[in-house]
Amino acid sequence: MINIAINGVCGRMGLRIATLVAEDKDLKLVAALEMKGHKDIGKDLSTIISRGHNDVVISDELSGSPDVLIDFTSPDSTMERLKACADKGIALVTGTTGLDNEQMEQIKKSSQVIPCLFSPNMSVGVNLLFNLVESVSKILGKEADIEIIESHHRYKKDAPSGTALRLAEKICSATGQAMDDVVIYGRKGLTEERPQDQICIHSIRSGDIVGEHTVTFCNAGERLELVHKAQTRDSFALGSIRAAKFLAGKPPGFYNMKDALGDVS
Repeated sequence: MINIAINGVCGRMGLRIATLVAEDKDLKLVAALEMKGHKDIGKDLSTIISRGHNDVVISDELSGSPDVLIDFTSPDSTMERLKACADKGIALVTGTTGLDNEQMEQIKKSSQVIPCLFSPNMSVGVNLLFNLVESVSKILGKEADIEIIESHHRYKKDAPSGTALRLAEKICSATGQAMDDVVIYGRKGLTEERPQDQICIHSIRSGDIVGEHTVTFCNAGERLELVHKAQTRDSFALGSIRAAKFLAGKPPGFYNMKDALGDVS
């Protein structure tokens, strides 16, 4: 049995992860975390979700003996829980996006004492997309005009998405280019003719879109599109659970979804 803590348990992702943990015979939720001042602090989690987790009280402090903490929150919250995990020897799985370079370095530093797994997207399909984009870029990347379009719900706070940035990283790695040299974010005004090696990321925030990513490779007379559309948050939630099962008992280190998925990715 793997003991799980969830940070941001009352959020859209947190609630779905908690529900799926309740359905998994190999997992037990032992800590349900929210930020200080949250309206549900002190409530039994069973009053929030319809299945399981009796006697798990929502708290703003990490307590109990979880093996792994799963986190989909905000950069500040992730950093706070990272410190607690490092102090208590708890493994961390995080899919928080919008982390800056300093915060990523802090996760990597903490991974010297606890196992940490970070991925901007834990969907199996998206991780396959990363590989496909990299493979296509090795063949077409120097010739094609490449654009990335990402769409998410109106409540998403960071743009572009972490997944879009990772896609751009994969393209640049495959083509031997630096992100800072070739990637732009949207267009406005008289932009002149498109440079051959430019990669543009376009961000859409609308309605309740769970998450969609399209990468286009355009040559004269033809266009290749690689598309992933998430229909529900289950693809991300199930991926995080798979990551937690992988990470439990692992030695300290900085892991990613490719490690967790093995041959699948």
